[in-house]
Amino acid sequence: MTAIAAFGFVSYYEVTALDSRYVARLATLHESVALPQPGSRLAFSATAYCKGIVTSSGVAVQSGVAAADPELLPVGSVIDVDSLPAKYNGVYTVMDTGPAVQGRQIDVYMWSCNEALQFGRRPIHLNVLRLGWNPRASTSGFLDRFLRRPQPEPLPARPLPQATSQGS
Repeated sequence: MTAIAAFGFVSYYEVTALDSRYVARLATLHESVALPQPGSRLAFSATAYCKGIVTSSGVAVQSGVAAADPELLPVGSVIDVDSLPAKYNGVYTVMDTGPAVQGRQIDVYMWSCNEALQFGRRPIHLNVLRLGWNPRASTSGFLDRFLRRPQPEPLPARPLPQATSQGS
């Protein structure tokens, strides 16, 4: 009876250990391939830039501004970076794009070009707080989660203006 109990315990332990590793692998895979959604935590890489006066959104470059691929993080998106040294962690607003910023990469603005060069390229994890300018595409607040209020419906996309043909 003791041998059967020992065998059962070892078998149960192996199944639990393998499941834990499998779930950890799935979480890592999800981080690296999932599309950004408000509230999601994603793996990206970060670089820094120091040149420029005005971003592609029309605002002056300043601390807290980041550039990203508009296909993943559209202009106006708000992200929270928490896996860098404390000096660089914080909330950034995606206000810029660039030809060199493609895919899962962000480019954070720094006033000092020497500091930007020393920053280099670093793997990061970021939390998407809002996608684009739409405030309804934000993560739910504490009270909304606490009271379990339903999320409002997203705003409908505005149709593109249709070209009128003038033929004679």
